[in-house]
Amino acid sequence: MTLGHDDLIRPLGLEPARAPRRVTLPLGQVFVGFVASMFMALAAYLVFVKDPFGGEPYAIAVVERARRPDPLPPQVPVQQAPDAPDQQASAGTPGQQSAADAERETGVRVVRGGAGETAQGVVIRVPTPPVKLAAAPDRRLVERSRHGSLPRIGADGARPADVYARPAPQTPARVGRIAIVVGGLGLSQSMTSDAVSKLPGPVTLAFAPYGPELERQVARAREDGHEVMLQVPMEPFDYPDNDPGPHTLTASAQPAETLDRLHWVMSRFTGYVGIINYMGARFTSSEPALTPVLKDIATRGLMVLDDGSSPRSLIGSTAQALKLPASRGDTVVDTVPKASAIDDQLARLETIARERGSAIGVASGLPLTVERLVQWSRGLEARGFVLVPVSAAVARPGRS
Repeated sequence: MTLGHDDLIRPLGLEPARAPRRVTLPLGQVFVGFVASMFMALAAYLVFVKDPFGGEPYAIAVVERARRPDPLPPQVPVQQAPDAPDQQASAGTPGQQSAADAERETGVRVVRGGAGETAQGVVIRVPTPPVKLAAAPDRRLVERSRHGSLPRIGADGARPADVYARPAPQTPARVGRIAIVVGGLGLSQSMTSDAVSKLPGPVTLAFAPYGPELERQVARAREDGHEVMLQVPMEPFDYPDNDPGPHTLTASAQPAETLDRLHWVMSRFTGYVGIINYMGARFTSSEPALTPVLKDIATRGLMVLDDGSSPRSLIGSTAQALKLPASRGDTVVDTVPKASAIDDQLARLETIARERGSAIGVASGLPLTVERLVQWSRGLEARGFVLVPVSAAVARPGRS
């Protein structure tokens, strides 16, 4: 064995240090392999995943303008989905409002399509502003009395029945018009508030003269687009066992006393288009008692509606002789306060409107009645009818 110089001088047990090897990577091959792997991964994703955008949140939204508070028209084939989990969670969180609450308060309705590939996206229905009625009281139409303000015909001929009325919709001749008057309001704050907020704007609201906050409640109703009427208490046959309330118009009273009671009732609030009787089977069957009252109403530019509860009422014939705008209700919707009975009377109204062109229904503001009216009104236009204020349905002298 031949020993080199380094071998002779190296200490025993120590190996000579070796220079590290250089590894040269083929960068071109690595890049090509990386690109090929990416394409393979993308191809596999497109093959196994049906929705290439499934990881990205998206929605299709259609914004429609709807009349308040009409429901979705029949031609929109979508169903309202239950509240999403995040909505349900936020509903019970203090200080946080759920989406359902926001929809109820704003009137904006969000209807979501069904799940799956055939989902039809989202329909957002934005309510149109309510119809604006003329401000009340109109100074031209106010007369001072010892009881307060009374309505009158203005010096320019303006009449409260016209100025305070809700504008009537333009409807084709083939469309039946139905007017609904809901009475008994002003006595219960909660019942009145529900009727004002839930019932469609064309429904006319009638207020009794005894509520503690009549001016405020009537103003709220008119702000929401409801035209209003005044309920006048009149003597029934079983009076005083069945007493309509203070200042009831009685058949035995002298005309001066009757008119004084009428003016007290008339002064309770302003902005009404006319009066409707509350009870009054005996009073409305007495022509001597009824005539001074209707004559006073006529000279004040109002209209009158007979609620239709008494077959012996002379309101129609007496008003015609005085050329007073007047009509009679075709049915009392909730004489029997049951859902099925109310629905039957509403169907009867449709039959009358189909045959005659128009119909008038009278109802109370009971919660059940309001609920059935709301449900009934939702499909009214689809059935070929339109809801109108009672001022548009009352017969006027010289008009059909």
